[in-house]
Amino acid sequence: MQLWRLTRAPFLALDGSGPEKHGARWVSPGLPVVNFASEPGLAVLVVLRYLPRDLAGIDTDYLLGWTEIDAEPERLPFVDDPDAKRRRGDDWRKSGRSLLAAVRSAVLPEADVIMMNPQHPDAARVPPLECRPFDFRQTLSLPPTPQPAGTTSSS
Repeated sequence: MQLWRLTRAPFLALDGSGPEKHGARWVSPGLPVVNFASEPGLAVLVVLRYLPRDLAGIDTDYLLGWTEIDAEPERLPFVDDPDAKRRRGDDWRKSGRSLLAAVRSAVLPEADVIMMNPQHPDAARVPPLECRPFDFRQTLSLPPTPQPAGTTSSS
């Protein structure tokens, strides 16, 4: 299974320290978890929804990373209620019964968020991310519109 992650360079480690400190949509603070996407586009959309719309002043050290693992995620049922989400995620995470859990994405329902338990015994065999730079400004900038022959653009 290929897993995707868009993150800033300082947060490449697959240790779950961010959610452990602050919590996440599907887990409470105190529980390390690494969030992946089943598709690269979902990884981008999840980050994009939290950025300012004009992209002014955003960080420029984003990396799109992927890893490959021979494991199937446990399926968690999607729920809208934030407290129910965290209860389900917390129950999965505390049980230690699987390395991965998948849940339908609220951002792109055709794709999944894949959570990894970095404290599961199989986490040690998850390869580090292979990465490439990702630039939101370059990705989201519109190309110039071609002008019909014989016209000039006015300012």
